[in-house]
Amino acid sequence: MPAEAKDPERAAKDVEHEVPDPEEQAEETVRDAISAPDAEGKPRRTTRRFPLFTRDTARPEGGGRAAPSDAPAPARQWPILAVCGVVGLGLLLTALDLFRYGTLLIGLALVGGAVLRWVMPGVGMLAVRSRFTDIVTYGVLGLVIVLLAMMVQPNPWLQIPFLKDTLHFTVSSGG
Repeated sequence: MPAEAKDPERAAKDVEHEVPDPEEQAEETVRDAISAPDAEGKPRRTTRRFPLFTRDTARPEGGGRAAPSDAPAPARQWPILAVCGVVGLGLLLTALDLFRYGTLLIGLALVGGAVLRWVMPGVGMLAVRSRFTDIVTYGVLGLVIVLLAMMVQPNPWLQIPFLKDTLHFTVSSGG
């Protein structure tokens, strides 16, 4: 049985001690998993398991403030507030029985969020994931909502012929 298996505390101390001589450092063998050196230059002993509690998360690209730090909180987060405000107005219009205009406004708000995420370097809390993922997510969802709002019955503003044929095919062939 290896010595490090008999005495794990001694093995941990061997890994954590500093070796001043470079030749000795080249001969040193690693017995346990170690991470990058800490602030003092000593390697830390780690396990391969994920931690139970995370200590830190990376800020998304462009997730900084949209205004200077001395500005009040709403001014620093104006991009997300603008998108949420337009979505709220769209929901209000939908609740007031203007479904097409309300959902169109919601979709345009998401497309506007995608444009803000693309154009601005810092958008605050509008940045959730990477810039590319945010742009694609906001843009695709916004575009789909806009297209569906334009195809709402009665009297759709946008008619796509193959969708009507597909609907008739699925309804008529089921019986």
